[in-house]
Amino acid sequence: MNLINKMWLGVPSQDKMEIRSCLPKLLLAHHKTLPYFVRNKLCKVIVDIGRQDWPMFYHDFFTNILQLIQSPVTTPLGLIMLKTTSEELACPREDLSVARKEELRKLLLEQVQTVLGLLTGILESVWDKHSVTAATPPPSPTSGESGDLLSNLLQSPSSAKLLNQPIPILDVESEYICSLALECLAHLFSWIPLSASITPSLLTTIFHFARFGCDIRARKMASVNGSSQNCVLGQERGRLGVLAMSCINELMSKNCVPMEFEEYLLRMFQQTFYLLQKITKDNNAHTVKSRLEELDERILGSWSGTERSEVAQEPRLLLMCSQGQERRFVELRGAWKQKGGNGMKGCLTCSYIEKFTDFLRLFVSVHLRRIESYSQFPVVEFLTLLFKYTFHQPTHEGYFSCLDIWTLFLDYLTSKIKSRLGDKEAVLNRYEDALVLLLSEVLNRIQFTYNQAQLEELDDETLDDDQQTEWQRYLRQSLEVVAKVMELLPTHAFSTLFPVLQDNLDVYLGLQQFVVTSGSGHRLNITAENDCRRLHCSLRDLSSLLQAVGRLAEYFTGDMFAARFSDALTVVERLVKVTLYGSQIKLYNIETAVPSVLKPDLIDVHAQSLAALQAYSHWLAQYCSEAHRQNSQQFVTLISTTMDAVTPLISTKVQDKLLLSACHLLVSLATTVRPIFLISIPSVQKVFNRITDASAQRLVDKAQVLVCRALSNILLLPCPNLSESEQQWPMRSMNHANLIFALSRDYRSLKPSAAASQRKMPLDDTKVIIHQTLSVLEDIVESISGESTKSRQICYQSLQESVQVSLALFPAFIHQSDVTDEMLSFFLTLFRGLRVQMGVPFTEQIIQTFLNMFTREQLAESILHEGSTGCRVVEKFLKILQVVVQEPGQVFKPFLPSIISLSMEQVYPIIAERPSPDVKAELFELLFRTLHHNWRYFFKSTVLASVQRGAAEEQMENEPQFSAIMQAFGQSFLQPDIHLFKQNLFYLETLNTKQKLYHKKVFRTTMLFQFVNVLLQVLVHKSHDLLQEEIGVAIYNMASVDFDGFFAAFLPEFLSGCAGVDANQKNVLGRNFKMDRAVAVPMPSRTCPRSPRMCTGWSTTCATTDSATTACRPAP
Repeated sequence: MNLINKMWLGVPSQDKMEIRSCLPKLLLAHHKTLPYFVRNKLCKVIVDIGRQDWPMFYHDFFTNILQLIQSPVTTPLGLIMLKTTSEELACPREDLSVARKEELRKLLLEQVQTVLGLLTGILESVWDKHSVTAATPPPSPTSGESGDLLSNLLQSPSSAKLLNQPIPILDVESEYICSLALECLAHLFSWIPLSASITPSLLTTIFHFARFGCDIRARKMASVNGSSQNCVLGQERGRLGVLAMSCINELMSKNCVPMEFEEYLLRMFQQTFYLLQKITKDNNAHTVKSRLEELDERILGSWSGTERSEVAQEPRLLLMCSQGQERRFVELRGAWKQKGGNGMKGCLTCSYIEKFTDFLRLFVSVHLRRIESYSQFPVVEFLTLLFKYTFHQPTHEGYFSCLDIWTLFLDYLTSKIKSRLGDKEAVLNRYEDALVLLLSEVLNRIQFTYNQAQLEELDDETLDDDQQTEWQRYLRQSLEVVAKVMELLPTHAFSTLFPVLQDNLDVYLGLQQFVVTSGSGHRLNITAENDCRRLHCSLRDLSSLLQAVGRLAEYFTGDMFAARFSDALTVVERLVKVTLYGSQIKLYNIETAVPSVLKPDLIDVHAQSLAALQAYSHWLAQYCSEAHRQNSQQFVTLISTTMDAVTPLISTKVQDKLLLSACHLLVSLATTVRPIFLISIPSVQKVFNRITDASAQRLVDKAQVLVCRALSNILLLPCPNLSESEQQWPMRSMNHANLIFALSRDYRSLKPSAAASQRKMPLDDTKVIIHQTLSVLEDIVESISGESTKSRQICYQSLQESVQVSLALFPAFIHQSDVTDEMLSFFLTLFRGLRVQMGVPFTEQIIQTFLNMFTREQLAESILHEGSTGCRVVEKFLKILQVVVQEPGQVFKPFLPSIISLSMEQVYPIIAERPSPDVKAELFELLFRTLHHNWRYFFKSTVLASVQRGAAEEQMENEPQFSAIMQAFGQSFLQPDIHLFKQNLFYLETLNTKQKLYHKKVFRTTMLFQFVNVLLQVLVHKSHDLLQEEIGVAIYNMASVDFDGFFAAFLPEFLSGCAGVDANQKNVLGRNFKMDRAVAVPMPSRTCPRSPRMCTGWSTTCATTDSATTACRPAP
C-alpha cells in the first residue's frame, strides 16, 4: 500500500507495468480461496493503482471491472471492485489535486450509464429468475390490500399489481450478488447527479428489493428449521430490504432535482408509500405495532448468544453449505467479528424501520414542498399513514425520530402560512383534522393514565450530553410538537389541553379532604394500592401538563395579548391558585403511604406549578403595563397572591427543588414584571426581613444568591410606564443601602485594623465569609450591569465600602489562590458593570494595586504550582486588564506601558513553552485588544496623512514592544494547540482588515515573509488541517502586499529548503507559480497532488518522491 500511495512516482515504468499486469491475474486466480479480507485488500491496491494511472497508463482498468461484472463466474468480484472504485475515485482522499479529482469524476461519470445498466440487469435477472420458479404462496392475511388509499398512491393499476406480486425466495448466492449490487448502487447514488441514467426500470427494481424489508412472511421462512445457518439466511433477506432503502435514501437526500427527474421522484414517493401502507396495515394477523417490532430486528445484532457463538466459532456448520454459501457464511462471520462481536453498528445493523424513518425525514424536510402541489400525490392520506407509523413505533428512539419528522412538517406548514397569509384558512382547513388528531395523541402519550407501562420504562435519573434524562427528553420533544400545533391552531390546542389539565387539577386540589393529623404531623389518608397508583399517575400527568401550559406562554403575549387575554388570565389565575394551595397545606412535607413515590410526585407538581407561573412572567409584564393605564386591582391581587404562595417556600425547611423554583419565580417577578408596589407587599417585606436578619439560618448558596438578586432588583430596577419622579428613588436607595449593609456585615468586619488583629478569625471561617458575601455581591452587580445609570449609581453607593474592604484584603490573600480567584471575579464584574460609577481615581488605585501584587514570582507561583485555580486567577487578572485597555479616552493610557511590560516580560516567558493552553488564550486576547484599541500608541498617523496617497510612512513609536508582540503571535503558530492557532490567526486578520497591519513598513520589511513561511510549513506538515482554508486566505492576504517579492525572492528560497523534492521537481513547482494580480481572494483547496502536473488553483499542493510531503504553490 505504501508503495502505491506514497512512492509510486519513483517506481520505474517497467516495474509499474509488471505490477499492473500481475496483481489482477493473481486476484482472478485466487479470489475464491483467499480470505475475504485479503481479497478486499488486494482489490483496494489495484484500485489505488487505477487512481494514479487510469486512463493514461492503465487504460483497461475500468474495462476489466466491467468484464468481471458481466461474467457470471466473477460477478461478485467485479461488484466488489466496482464499489471500491466508487469509494476511492469518486470520493478520493486529500492527497489528490482538484484537477485530478475532477478528471476522475468526469471519467467515472462517462461510465455511469453503462454501470447502472449492468447493475439493473443483474438485479432484474435475479428477480425474474426466482419469480418464475417461485411457488404460488397460500392466501395470506395481507393479500388484497390495494384499497382506496393504494389506488390514490399508485395511479397506475399495473403498478399496484406489480408491487403485489409475491416475493421470491432467493438462494444464498443470488442474495449475495444482489446485496453487492445494492451496495454499489447506494454508493454510486451518493455522488452521481440525478439524471436520465437512473431509469424507471432501475427504480422499480430497487423497490422490488425494498419489499424484502417489509414482508415478514418472506423473512421468516428461512428460520423454520431453527438452525443458525437458516437464521443467517433469513437475516440476509431482511438485509436486502435495508440496502434497497439505503439506495432510495441516497436519492432522496439530493435537494437539487432537475425538472425532468421530478416525475421519477413522484413515482418513487408513490412506491415508497405503498410500502408504508403495507407496514401500517392493521388486520387480524398482525397489529401495526407487532409488525413494526418484527421489522425492527437488527441484522446479526438480534441473534441469541448461542447463535452468535455458532456463527463466530463453529466451523462444522460450514459442512452443511455449498461452496458459495460457505464463502458468504465465512464473510458474515468475519464481518460480525469486525464489529466487535456486538453486531450493533454499521450497515449490517441498521433496521429496516430506521431506514424507512430516514426516508420519511428526507421526504418531509427536502421534497414535501416540491411534491405537495401534485394532484396525484395525496398528502393528507400520507399524514394518515405517518400518524399510524409514528404512534405504533416499537422503541422510544423510533418514536423520537418520528416526532422529529412531525416537527419538520409543522415548521414547513408554519413557514408556508406566513408566506401565503391570504391562503391561511384554506391551508389550515386542509390539515386541521390531522393536526388535532396529532395533538390529542401526543398529549395521551405523555400521560401515565394512558401509557404508564411504557413511560415507567424511561430513565429519569441518568443525564445525557444535553444534561437531560430520557424522560425529560421524551417530554420536551412531545411538548415541542404541542407548542407548534398551538401556534397553528391556538383555539383547538387550548380547548384540547385545558380540560385535561383541569381534570388532573381537580384531583390535586381535592387532596386536602384526605389530609389527617397524626402524632408526627400531617398524613395523606390514601392507602389502597390501586388508589395510590391512580394518584401517582394523576400527579405525574399534572406535572407534565403544567410544563405544557408553561411552554405555551409565548403564544399569549405580544400581538396576541388582547385577543387571547381571557384564556391567559384563566390559566394564570389557575396557576396562582394551585401554587397557593400547595404552599398553604404544605403537601411537600406531608406523610404518604408510599413516600418514595408519592412525596416526590407532590413536590414535583408544586415545583412545576411555580415554573409554569414563571413562564408567564412576560405576560404579567405586559399586563402590568395595561394595569398601570387602567389602575386594575385584579393585577395587584394576582401579584400579591403569588407572593403569598412564594414566601412560605423560602425556608431552609423546604426541599431544594421547591425552594429554587420559588426563588426563580421571585427573580422573574422582580426583574421582568417590576410592579412598583412589590416592595410594599407584606410577604415581600417578610422575605426582606428574613434575609437581613443576622440570626436567621442562611439558605443554600444558590437560593441565597437568587433571593438577594430578587430583593436588589426590586429596589434598583426602574418600573415600566412610570416617570422618573414616580420611581421613588430616595426610599429605594435607602432600602438598598440597608440590604447591602446587612448582607456584608460579617465581610466588612474582616477589614484589616488594630482591633481586628487582636481577634483573629480562623482562616477557614474567613474563607467561608468571603465566599458567601462575594458570590452574592457579584451576582447583584452582574444583574444590573446593563441597566440605567441611576440603578448603577445606587448600586455602587451601597457597595462602596465592601469594594474598599475587598481591595484592602486582596494583598493579605494573594497567596490563597481560591480566595484571590473569588476576589478577582468580583473586581472583574465591577469593572465591566460599574466602571464609570467607581470613578477614575479609585479605578487607578485598583489597577496599580494589582500590577504591584502580580510580580513575576507571584505569577510563576500561580501558573506553575497552584494548578487550575492559580491559572484561573491569572486569567481573570488578564481579563480585567482587557477591560482597561479597551477603555476609550486617555484616562487609562498611562497604564499601557506597564500592562504590555507585564504581559511580555512577566507572563509570556512563563507560559510560552508550556504545552498547556492555560492562560495563553487570555494573554493573546489582551495583546490583541491592546493593539486593536490603542493603535496610535504604536502608529502616530494624522488624518491628512491617511487620506493622501503617496504620503510618507506613518511615524512608528514603541517599536520594540510591537515587535515583541508580533514575535509572540508568530511563535504561537508553531505550537500544536489548534484553538489558539485559530484565535490568533483571526486576530491578525482582524488587525489587517481594520488597521492594515500587513501593509505597515515594520511588518512588511521584517516580519511578513517569516509569517508566510511559518504558515506554509504548517500546511505542508498538515498539523492543522482543519484550518486549511483560514490559513490559505491569510497567506494570500500577506503575499498580496508584495507579490513581486513573494514570487521573486520568497518562493525560490522556500522551495530550496523543501526536503524530499529533487531539483527538477523544484523547478517545475517554481515555474507553475504564476503571478496574477487580478486573482480575487482565493478559496484554498484541501488537496495534495502526487505530481506537479496535477497542481491547479490556489491550493495547498505537494510533490513527493517517497513519504515526504513537500512543496506548496498557487497557480491561476
